Amino acid sequence: MCQHQPPCPTADSPDREAARLTAHHPEQGWSLLCNGVLLFEDTGELLPDGQIIAPHRTPLAVGRVVEAA
Repeated sequence: MCQHQPPCPTADSPDREAARLTAHHPEQGWSLLCNGVLLFEDTGELLPDGQIIAPHRTPLAVGRVVEAA
């Protein structure tokens, strides 16, 4: 699928998110990577074989108070 040199990581590689963007639709919350992975803005993924990868964002610190400057 990938024509880049060096080739992008495959969809089943642990570093699959490092593949180049093929299509980017921030208004809809998704991007298509060169390896066929659909990457959603919530960090969830849909692999070309239909496998779903749950969102894996780092959770916010609980109880942390942030004050505006």
